[in-house]
Amino acid sequence: MNMRFYRPVYGPIGLITLAAALSACGTVPDRNYALDQARTRYVMAQNDPQVLKLAPGELKRAEETLRLAEQSSVNGAPPATVDHLAYMTKQRVTIAQETASSRYAQSITAAAAGERDRTRLGMRTREADQANADARRSEARVERSDARANDLAAQLQELKAKKTDRGLVVTLGDVLFDNASSSLTSASSGDMAKLAAVFRQNPLLKASIEGYTDSVGSANANYALSERRANAVLVALVKLGVPADRLSTQAHGQESPVANNATAAGRQLNRRVEIVFAQDAPAR
Repeated sequence: MNMRFYRPVYGPIGLITLAAALSACGTVPDRNYALDQARTRYVMAQNDPQVLKLAPGELKRAEETLRLAEQSSVNGAPPATVDHLAYMTKQRVTIAQETASSRYAQSITAAAAGERDRTRLGMRTREADQANADARRSEARVERSDARANDLAAQLQELKAKKTDRGLVVTLGDVLFDNASSSLTSASSGDMAKLAAVFRQNPLLKASIEGYTDSVGSANANYALSERRANAVLVALVKLGVPADRLSTQAHGQESPVANNATAAGRQLNRRVEIVFAQDAPAR
């Protein structure tokens, strides 16, 4: 009896999935939801025969960006960098889909003939023109968004933002306040200016300003101090031009410490104000 052996063949997505699985054997990186969405969008486009046939080059560029995002995630790149690459992947998938629609409409227009079809041909021509215009606008949006996203990522890196379950968090340390006071020191002006710039460049962005203290003193006194410090940061940002309706404050007092209050170093880390950028607020 003859036995045949088959060697599995992996497509582009199979290679990405396999690479991710092999990488996971060593370490399990934090899940990145933006990257998950980018993968899903790419798979949908890759399974669309019209996109495969009419926009292979555009789809290839989306695949290359997705591969770069995957590799950046595996290599432990900053979340902001992975998010940006995932965003670029989704935009390039959109360009591939719109380009395929445009080319399909153009092919229909070219195939239309005869006096009897003139009216229909005119309609299809307008549809093709609209699809072309949409593709050009989408490409322009990607270029503008890339520039803004790169700038925003750089600012957030300067402020040492961290990605958490609550969203991106920028921590202002105790050194930016006078001792046991809610008054901001002159050393805080640089961070305040950078935060204000982030809000100016992202008009839809909102944030919660949350105050924390160490466990020294009474719980009531610590709660009041954390509230005053959060309000002081809000007032400083409003003075720098951030609309007050995009900011809110929350006091936590000595709750939710990030370090051991038994040491001076730990207490200093616990005395902080966190700027929590809303997860669902688009950066545009």
